[in-house]
Amino acid sequence: MRGLSIVIVTYNSIGHIDACLESLTRRPSHLDQEIVLVDNASPDGTAAAVRDRWPAVHVIDAGANVGFARGANIGIRRSTGELVLLLNPDTEVRDGALDVLVRVLTTRPDAAVAGPRLLDGRGRPELSFGAMIGPLAELRQKALVHGSRRGVPLVAGYLDWLTSRPREVDWVSGACLLVRRADAEAVGLLDERFFMYAEDVDFCAAVRARGRKVLFTPEADVLHVRGGSAASAPRATEAAYRRSQLAFYDKHRPRWAPVLRAYLKLRGRLPDMPIDPSGSRQ
Repeated sequence: MRGLSIVIVTYNSIGHIDACLESLTRRPSHLDQEIVLVDNASPDGTAAAVRDRWPAVHVIDAGANVGFARGANIGIRRSTGELVLLLNPDTEVRDGALDVLVRVLTTRPDAAVAGPRLLDGRGRPELSFGAMIGPLAELRQKALVHGSRRGVPLVAGYLDWLTSRPREVDWVSGACLLVRRADAEAVGLLDERFFMYAEDVDFCAAVRARGRKVLFTPEADVLHVRGGSAASAPRATEAAYRRSQLAFYDKHRPRWAPVLRAYLKLRGRLPDMPIDPSGSRQ
């Protein structure tokens, strides 16, 4: 099998990117490995810092903040591996995790995508997979995420159990997502209407529509420390999330889209102006 291409999209990632790249180079995959970093015009000097400190990394300047999906597509097109790993800059890959993901995917010819268990900064499992987005699925997902962040014991215990065994799922998080290049190209890569948020769910839905499987494996651990862009620009981040949510419902849940719009308008959260969120996908 030809090698592994790791595609990282950055925006103001200077505080995390060194730890991410160090985790990838400390014990790289047994496959031939290339790292392609697409920088969305970070004003904090991320691209220059990576070029200076990590000469083996192929750095591409997107020229503007083009969002996660478009940035990832740029990186995929400029890479060569038969397998592609989409990876957030605020992650740290545990030793052996890449080889586990590769093994899990390559031993399942019917599968196109595999995702690891993501751990937060305290080492607690995140809910990094789930059912196809819809009203009930979103409510469940948000309840579990909020309960976990608040340290609710019952929620923490449930998440430990839920993330302890491998399973076929509807989607895995784009924070760390391994895909066969042939499958990614067959669905036209990521849908660029999603600036940030929901693009991973949409991508996995496109893959599954072709009869291919999406796998979650807890054997591979990846630390997801999360950047601070959402906290630094909460209004822009909220608007970006709502735009992606609306685009997703228009595409996949058209009967529910008017209901969602009415709800957001009632709550004063309906985004009605194009925005360029000053933050990377979280």
